[in-house]
Amino acid sequence: MKEKIIKILSDIRPEFDFSQNVDFIKEGMLDSFDIVTLVDAIEEECAVAILGSDILPENFCSIDAIINIIEKSKV
Repeated sequence: MKEKIIKILSDIRPEFDFSQNVDFIKEGMLDSFDIVTLVDAIEEECAVAILGSDILPENFCSIDAIINIIEKSKV
């Protein structure tokens, strides 16, 4: 799952190394438009539906946070 997420993130913003353990939002690696693009790609790639109320920066600030929101969205 981690590799799939890194691939999606790298497709959206190829200029950054998403394998780093940093806050993607605070470091300026993702902005609000990127998050919308990321949600769309995750929903398509992982066959999940992320609720609008879950589209918050803290849910997309790291690989672990993204994995958690995907797992939550499977329920």
